[in-house]
Amino acid sequence: MDFFTVLQARRSIRAFHSTPVEEAIVWRIVEAANCAPSAGNLQAYTLVLVRDPQRKRALAKAAWEQAFIAQAPVVLVFLADALRSQRRYGQRGATLYAVQDATIACAYAQMAATALGLGSCWVGAFDETAVRSIVGAPPDLRPVAMLPIGYAAESPPPTGRRALHDLVHHEQVSAY
Repeated sequence: MDFFTVLQARRSIRAFHSTPVEEAIVWRIVEAANCAPSAGNLQAYTLVLVRDPQRKRALAKAAWEQAFIAQAPVVLVFLADALRSQRRYGQRGATLYAVQDATIACAYAQMAATALGLGSCWVGAFDETAVRSIVGAPPDLRPVAMLPIGYAAESPPPTGRRALHDLVHHEQVSAY
C-alpha cells in the first residue's frame, strides 16, 4: 500500500476476528516500530507483545473495561524508559523524550499494521500501575500506549478531520 493510502485507510478498529496474526506479520510490525526515530537514537522505550488471553483480559480491565483489547489476537504495550533517556538528556529526557520515543514507535507499528491489512486501535486510557503490573514492568518503565492488533471485524467510515486552515498557523499562533 502506498504510504498516503495507508494514512487514509487507518481507522480505529474495536472489533476483531479471532484469526491469529501470523508470526512473520507480527515481526514486520515490530520491526517497523524499531525503525521509528527517537531522541539521540536511544530508543528509550520497551515493547511488550501480549498474546495470552488471560493477560489480554487483564489489560482490557485495566483500560476501564475496553473489551475489544482482549478480543484482539495481539496487543503491543509500549512503555517509556525514562532512565534510558534521562542519562543523556536529564529531566526533559525522562519526562518528555522517552514518552515521545514510545509514542512514535507505536505510531509506526499502527501504520505498519494498516499497511499489512490489519486493524488496530490506539489505547491511551488505562490505569498505568495496573498495566505495569500485568506486563511485569519495573517502576521506571511507564506504560504510554497499548495497540491491539488483528484482522478487522468492522469497517468504520472515515471520521471528520479539522480543516487545515484551523490547524495550521503561519509564523505564529493566531487567535482562536
